[in-house]
Amino acid sequence: MSFAGRIAASIAEIDAGAWDDCLPGEAECHGYYRACDEAAARSGTGLRCAAVSVDDGKGVAAVAPFFRFDYRLDTPIQGRLRPMADAVFGRLPGLVTLKVLCVGSPYAERCHLGFAPRLDAARRQGAARAMITALERQAQAEGAHLVAFKDLGPDEDAALGPLLGAAGFATLGSLPVAVLDLPFGDENGYLASLSSGTRKDIRRKLAKATSVRIEHRSDIAGLENLIGDLYESTRRQSGLDYGDLEVLPPGYFPAVSRALGERAVFALYWVGEELAAFNLLLVEPGRVIDKFLGMRYPLARQHNLYAVSWMANVRFCLARGIPLLQSGQTAYAAKLRFGSRLVPSTIRFRHRNAALQWLLGRLSPFLCFARFDPDLSAFATRTQVQEKAA
Repeated sequence: MSFAGRIAASIAEIDAGAWDDCLPGEAECHGYYRACDEAAARSGTGLRCAAVSVDDGKGVAAVAPFFRFDYRLDTPIQGRLRPMADAVFGRLPGLVTLKVLCVGSPYAERCHLGFAPRLDAARRQGAARAMITALERQAQAEGAHLVAFKDLGPDEDAALGPLLGAAGFATLGSLPVAVLDLPFGDENGYLASLSSGTRKDIRRKLAKATSVRIEHRSDIAGLENLIGDLYESTRRQSGLDYGDLEVLPPGYFPAVSRALGERAVFALYWVGEELAAFNLLLVEPGRVIDKFLGMRYPLARQHNLYAVSWMANVRFCLARGIPLLQSGQTAYAAKLRFGSRLVPSTIRFRHRNAALQWLLGRLSPFLCFARFDPDLSAFATRTQVQEKAA
């Protein structure tokens, strides 16, 4: 059976049913990606998503979103070294910037590369080869330096890693994804799984937040601008800067609300008549994705809204029998303290120039994202100390 890869200018060109058949059960589905892309197109800002698909003669056999962007090699560098990296970029932008065709999405923490259920393991490999061929042909036509696969999870990397490695793709460590397992019958069972100090701290903060009113809704009509402002306020508070990879297009939140309906739930935190914080939750049968958090400062700190929102999300999952809360790629210190585990995430990349690919492959261990995240660095140090003590 032969496979043919095709580049689509937008996700809208690919049949929604065929896309979702390749990625069943995902809240970040065809409708989600189309909403993201249309929000970026309307605003003229944000990264536009294209798509690659593979046909096997029976129809769509594989799909994935991809996007084009200029990647700064110093993007992983954060903290006190960031000003130095920005200074180098300001003087020599062409030296540290590469044009990339990147499989995945700036609006997702996972590389949504899906295959039709009719394909067995061998035919999935054939479809993946056809996809890689189509992407590399497109990269050559556009003069892109790199083809990359962003945020492959352990299962995807195990399945595709050998194929990508044989094709000359190198590996770069991405930021892990924090997930919380919830095999508990109730909130007390979850709290009992935490350390006594953390448990007492959460209960103390909840006791001080009795004036906070929590509302869940999918329709955010009239609140769109407030929610967008809260997200931007929180993003600016962060000490990390991943450039275009963390910027949402204006209109993202109402677009996702309309596209996903009840699968997109906004948890709203009111203090009096003031919206002090929100969470966007994407709801699947077996998982809730805590997608974005926005807070109003200093009001959020005064009412301990991070802890309040965390427990609200735990209760949301427990009430629906959902066993997994995925909380993303930032603020690891609090998430680890609250019982989360880290799921590795990998970037695979190949430069069209063999000599530069060799150089980037040698540099990649020093440029992995986790190396420069302050929370992950502290966690790694603590783990090493505990292992030595044991």
